[in-house]
Amino acid sequence: MAKPTTYATPICLALSLLTVIGIILGLLNHNALLVTVLLLPVVAYEAYRTEGDSTRWASWVLLLLIIAELVMIVFKINFDLVTFTSRSTAYVGGYFVPLGDVKIIAPGLMAILALMLFFRTNGKYTKWLSVLIILSALVIVYSLDREIFKSILSTSLSQSFGFGLY
Repeated sequence: MAKPTTYATPICLALSLLTVIGIILGLLNHNALLVTVLLLPVVAYEAYRTEGDSTRWASWVLLLLIIAELVMIVFKINFDLVTFTSRSTAYVGGYFVPLGDVKIIAPGLMAILALMLFFRTNGKYTKWLSVLIILSALVIVYSLDREIFKSILSTSLSQSFGFGLY
């Protein structure tokens, strides 16, 4: 059964404002925790709104990832996949993805799941929330490590469009 949309627009507007505040404060203070905390209600509402089997699964994984991200940031948990795997990149879905701290990988996975939600859903509110999650996930990565962000962006641009950041 479809979720009611009576209050969905004002809720999404409020969540958009919360996300923008989180992004601005996070960028100004170089603090990924602010972005992550203010993104949590967006992800929770996304989990509530999604209805399809694959989209519901993706939104619940998103919720678990953001909670894990909060725990890792708050308790300063560092787990470097480069030292664990002895490789600096992993071949995922036809692309070489740079590896690093799991605090960086989790928002990357959140962005991928949000993209999946964006393209697999018909709901305009789910699409709206997905865009907020993608933008916030990128800002979280940028706030945690600008060099890895630049590397990811350059790799994505070069593999998708044939040029990168030098």
